[in-house]
Amino acid sequence: MFIQHNSTDKLIVLVYIDDLIITGSNETSIAKLKVDLQRQFSIKDLGKLKYFLGIEMATSSKGVFLNQQKYILDML
Repeated sequence: MFIQHNSTDKLIVLVYIDDLIITGSNETSIAKLKVDLQRQFSIKDLGKLKYFLGIEMATSSKGVFLNQQKYILDML
């Protein structure tokens, strides 16, 4: 996990093998990081996070909901 923060915003990058989760408090900083990464590497932006490491994520106005239903069904 890499964290960059200053007085106005925070940028967080989680790396797992060849997957990245990029989040932060400033959309402009996130977009700039993606452009910088695309200049150096062949990357694909998959959009909003929906599924990662067996955990499904759903967002709503009430917050983030995490579940492992698909992972459990696959195990059964």
